[in-house]
Amino acid sequence: MKTQFAISANRATYTDKIGRVVRSAPRPLHSAAGRPEMGSYMTKSYSTLDRRTLLKGTALGIGALAAPAIVSRKALASSGELNFTGWAGYPALAEKVFPAFEAATGIKVNFKELPDQDTMFAEAKVALEAGGIDVIEPTIDRVGAWDSNGLLGTFDESKLAMDNYLPGLADGAAGERSRPGGALKYVPSVWGTESLVVNTADAKLSTPPSLGDLFNPENQAVLRPHSSLAAMGRWLDAQGKLPRPWMDGYSDMAAMVELWDIALAEAVKAKGNVVQWWSGENEANAGFTANGATVGLCWDSTGFNLRNDGFAYVAPVEGAFAWHQGFVMMKNATNVEQAHEFVKWVSTAEGAAGWASAFSSNPVGKGASDLLDPEVAAYYNGTFNDDALSKLWWWPDQSAEFLAKRAEYADKYKAA
Repeated sequence: MKTQFAISANRATYTDKIGRVVRSAPRPLHSAAGRPEMGSYMTKSYSTLDRRTLLKGTALGIGALAAPAIVSRKALASSGELNFTGWAGYPALAEKVFPAFEAATGIKVNFKELPDQDTMFAEAKVALEAGGIDVIEPTIDRVGAWDSNGLLGTFDESKLAMDNYLPGLADGAAGERSRPGGALKYVPSVWGTESLVVNTADAKLSTPPSLGDLFNPENQAVLRPHSSLAAMGRWLDAQGKLPRPWMDGYSDMAAMVELWDIALAEAVKAKGNVVQWWSGENEANAGFTANGATVGLCWDSTGFNLRNDGFAYVAPVEGAFAWHQGFVMMKNATNVEQAHEFVKWVSTAEGAAGWASAFSSNPVGKGASDLLDPEVAAYYNGTFNDDALSKLWWWPDQSAEFLAKRAEYADKYKAA
């Protein structure tokens, strides 16, 4: 599964992150002492995450910082507000990032937090009739399903700054996926990974570490059901134990059933080592801190939260899962000009760095890596060398039919 990174053929390119944190997480994304102020993630001269510009496999020349925001007169002449629905549990957004956006543009963000993408999707369907949402933040693999349900409006590219994005994130294969029917309906906000979080003293790991370690009975595991089934499938695939490539299941429902039946059966055999199921950050953290898990398949933010407590974030030999998150505008958005200003600001060096620092993940804008919270940058660089980056496995597109069937498998796994 080694490729020339990013937008290679059988990776189906980019994406996912299904479900996410709750506001009541016992550990914030950063400790109280370490939570970045705007000044901290805006610290210059820390040339971090050069490998984050990997989206063409080589370091890219990152341009100078974007000029101060020029806000359209029409945006400020209307409500001067934006109704944004996004991920819960990332306090730096409301505390630091939105105030910085308001200071730059004069536009106030009304932020509604939701715990996962399924809830966002349901909320968006209600808002299509009732109103109240301008912009929402799913992952790229969901765009087709959202669009087929008539939820998405179209961005006016002349009001954005598409050249702000790092190559490979808003163009190429990702750009095609962002344009269902040929119209731009999604733009990137942040990207990151889902990989192994391990207790450095007690986890029993293969050499090199593998997705199979999640199913080792000597480990106590914290797992998200659908992700761990995909991990089982990819692990079996890497060993040549599947009748066809695991990726076939994402484009062919008959193949999906054939492959996921196998993955489910094997995962159920190993289910005895699961001490915690998770769907958001709170549960993932608790699996380690309260329930004694020694290994888990979790987001990068979980590993970051636990980095000083004897845990490490490790890339498996099969490759970490990778997700691509971004903004969509509701078809019935009322603050359209403000939505464009918001999306454009997050593509700037300042906005992209703030957004990525809030999520302890990777920025999408040119120049942002130089402004990223240094602790986040060092954490990521410690996990992903060039080989690990070349093996990233981007979540493929998942249709509404696939997602419904996947949920059935996840429920069967938990209930077994």
